[in-house]
Amino acid sequence: MAPPLDTLWFLSDYGLDDEFVGVVKGVVKSIAPQVTVVDLTHRIPAYDIRAASLALARSMQYLAPGVVLAVVDPGVGSARRAVAVEVGSDDVTAFFVGPDNGLLAPAVAMVGGARRAVSLTNDDYHLPSPGATFAGRDIMAPAAAHLCAGLELDLLGEPVDPLSLLPGLIPLSRVEDGRTVGEVLWIDHFGNAQLNVDPDEIAAIDGPVLVRAGDQARVAARVSSYSDLKPGQVGVLVDSYGLLAVVLDQRSAADELRLHTGSAVTLEPVPD
Repeated sequence: MAPPLDTLWFLSDYGLDDEFVGVVKGVVKSIAPQVTVVDLTHRIPAYDIRAASLALARSMQYLAPGVVLAVVDPGVGSARRAVAVEVGSDDVTAFFVGPDNGLLAPAVAMVGGARRAVSLTNDDYHLPSPGATFAGRDIMAPAAAHLCAGLELDLLGEPVDPLSLLPGLIPLSRVEDGRTVGEVLWIDHFGNAQLNVDPDEIAAIDGPVLVRAGDQARVAARVSSYSDLKPGQVGVLVDSYGLLAVVLDQRSAADELRLHTGSAVTLEPVPD
């Protein structure tokens, strides 16, 4: 047995209207009663693998070693694999458990890549399943809990080549005719629209930025805080994760500019 782990980080698209989150936590605690389950979020839009992978990647640098259980699984019950992935070093070991659909890949890459991986095929460590549509409860939660309890990874199933794990798809910005073309990665609770654009990509623009989105073009002030903006003024700032975001002060930039996840946004100099 490996040393037990005392923290499990849990992310899903289960929402909070049904009992799903509570049931999964109950399964974990029944197997590993010592573990603390920390909810990252359960309000990922249903089936949105990309949103989940980005949320997980944004969180990784702030999580203590333990087990990450991430379940956004539109292919549940199909031939897609459920996997457990070991990451870390000789001194610090951590695990990811979830579907092999690209959800885990960006976060795994952020912590140095996979050391080992297994497909969760050993049903000795599954719950009896009335049906195949709740793998988070019946397969992934037990696997995550057994890892927390100190079970060796290779007992959970067949070895998997880490290079065969499905990669995540994170869009890249590009430059066209002096303009930076990006897209909205994430809209937070306040309506701030995070872009896939690094601040250095618009370093050559001195002063305000023209933000184009759909049929709108708005001049955005370059600011370092929301309160630097006047009422109704659009701004561009470096957000808490180091990327550019389109914002307003105490209002939703997403509503104002009719943005959603995946919206194309162009940043360019303001014409003379």
